[in-house]
Amino acid sequence: MSSQTLLVGEQDKMDKKSLSFWLSLCLAPRVGIKKISQLLNHYSVEELQSFQFNDWLAHKFQPHQAKFIMASSHKEVEYCLEWQERVSDHAIVTYLDDDYPYLLKEIASPPPVMFVQGDTSVLAKPQIAVVGSRHASHSGQQNAFSFSRNLSEKQFVVTSGLALGVDGHAHDGALKAGGETIAVLGCGFEHLYPKSHRNLAQRVREQGALVSEFLPDIKPRAEFFPRRNRIISGLSLGTLVVEAAEKSGSLITAKYAVEQNREVFVIPGSIHMANSRGSNELIRAGACLVQNTQQILDEIKHLVTCGDNPDRITNEAAASASINVQEQLPFSQLLANVGEEATPVDIIASRTHIPVHEVTIQLLELELKGLVVAVSGGYIRNGRG
Repeated sequence: MSSQTLLVGEQDKMDKKSLSFWLSLCLAPRVGIKKISQLLNHYSVEELQSFQFNDWLAHKFQPHQAKFIMASSHKEVEYCLEWQERVSDHAIVTYLDDDYPYLLKEIASPPPVMFVQGDTSVLAKPQIAVVGSRHASHSGQQNAFSFSRNLSEKQFVVTSGLALGVDGHAHDGALKAGGETIAVLGCGFEHLYPKSHRNLAQRVREQGALVSEFLPDIKPRAEFFPRRNRIISGLSLGTLVVEAAEKSGSLITAKYAVEQNREVFVIPGSIHMANSRGSNELIRAGACLVQNTQQILDEIKHLVTCGDNPDRITNEAAASASINVQEQLPFSQLLANVGEEATPVDIIASRTHIPVHEVTIQLLELELKGLVVAVSGGYIRNGRG
């Protein structure tokens, strides 16, 4: 979706009726973001609400999809609305709301709905993502804390994923500096992961925001975490990789940052440390080596002065950098093992003899391209896939 998409009917906040319809549309089976985008290039939410059954069929929706969208009520939708009303700092932010962060609108596949606990206004503030290994060294943990503390003191929001290791120390550094921080989750709020970070999550909520594209009752799954990484980088002006091994999830975030035309900063590490091999490879591939916070500020100062105009935010260096995170999986091999019935990730990995973490990454790319769809129990093939 481009920045020109989904602008029809943009408003401060949807009323309850429109939000209920929007949630039904987003939750309809096998209705992806691409299909929603195509509709909203031509119709407002109000116009779509008046669609009859045959109107949906005329726009290439399947009968079961049309019935789902037109149903008077859904258990999932009612649950979402009840969740939002349960506590004052619960919010559902949709793509059509004015407070949806404009930088996130610029990525290839922005979430049409985000669930937020905390202060939604922090989403629109200048952010730097800080990511790294869950098994960070002592120096890596210290760097995550100190860089995040310094960024907060310079009025930047620190955005990360609430994971163990670098993520946790990044949030903590921002909080102890009195700054704001955002944690993007790979699960719903009611199944917070990791559980050991519940207290940290509460502190983030009180001094920033917890964000998830997943319904609050959704449990964590391995394939959800690469998906959340695109939001971490998408919200941010740039991504700082503190410490990353060769197959670290942080490299996925860096890869998304490059694709989203954002800055990638890397703290270099020893060539003898396994946790630095991925980081050093990013630098070798063209990412910006940084040794202190000021070097990050020098690189992005021209972006911060751009004000409210997202069209002026560019990054030729990141766009031209070719970061080879890992060898791409053959699409045909993966797609050959995804059919009309839900196939679990581990079964696909077993059939293709490809490691589960690599299968997860490739399935996410295929999903963002509209070739497969994540459903209960695994993945199914979609459309031209």
